[in-house]
Amino acid sequence: MAKKTVETPERYQLRLTVSASPHLRAGIEIPRVMFDVLIALAPALIGAVYFFRLGAVKVVAACVISSVATEYVCSKWLFRKRVMIDDWSAVLCGLLLAFCLPPTTPVWASAVGGMCAIFFGKMVFGGLGQNIFNPALVGRAILLMSWPVAMTTWTTPIDGVTSASPLAIVKQGLKDVPLPGYWDLFIGNVPGSLGETSALLLLLGGIYLLYRKVITWHIPVAFIGTVAVMSGLLSRDPIFEILAGGVFLGAFFMATDMVTSPLTRKGQLIFAIGCGVITCVIRGFGGYPEGVCYSILVMNAVTPLIDRFTVPREFGRVRGKNK
Repeated sequence: MAKKTVETPERYQLRLTVSASPHLRAGIEIPRVMFDVLIALAPALIGAVYFFRLGAVKVVAACVISSVATEYVCSKWLFRKRVMIDDWSAVLCGLLLAFCLPPTTPVWASAVGGMCAIFFGKMVFGGLGQNIFNPALVGRAILLMSWPVAMTTWTTPIDGVTSASPLAIVKQGLKDVPLPGYWDLFIGNVPGSLGETSALLLLLGGIYLLYRKVITWHIPVAFIGTVAVMSGLLSRDPIFEILAGGVFLGAFFMATDMVTSPLTRKGQLIFAIGCGVITCVIRGFGGYPEGVCYSILVMNAVTPLIDRFTVPREFGRVRGKNK
């Protein structure tokens, strides 16, 4: 007779790796996702360099280098974590931050923004996947509060003449400054932040992300649609409002961040509608001409609450006794 094996409790112990939510598995890896987003941002980057020349190169380089260096230093010596700068997330954070900055931003300020984005927006929470706010927007918010003049000084494309952005023209009621037409707003031939001006190039990148299934349509469509509807209700030009400023950049590349946005489709729609409403409220009644940055940060803070009421609590039901 075969000897019966006695199962010990140790045989049933599971070795679990505890990681940040969402606990979903897919056939893609973090570096691949980050690289896809970088590819999607490439048209807008090329457009930024074309329109704003050397100023764009300096700002992008300063933001990316400082972001990568800060993550390396924090991981290697400050938090004693495994260095993961090869996952492209720090590069992406730096590039997104640069896209939110004017082309005249000083190099030192761009570098400070990159350091703040990684340290305060990412590493203090535990690193990639555990942050509750979009790191690039955290860096931009800190720069805007610290040096508001530098962060709101715009120049015209190509010739680099100081000029008000389209949203600033409306906000300040500048009667002697003509508003740009829809076509200039669409292609990006207007003063503004590096990566926010060209809706066309950002739309091309967004379509690529949709094709690669990195994002879904829910947040971009709901965000842009809400801005259009709210603008009409506030007696503002809906087409102008969605083409001017950072609506396309925020809708396709900021609000869709996997870590800081809701998990469910219903939650994503609520999240995006909230972003659109807050954006329009800030534009119409706030002190700043643009509201995309703060709207996304506010909704980032609300994301856990949205998940609480939209994520299904029950995954299955036992109908009978196991035999």
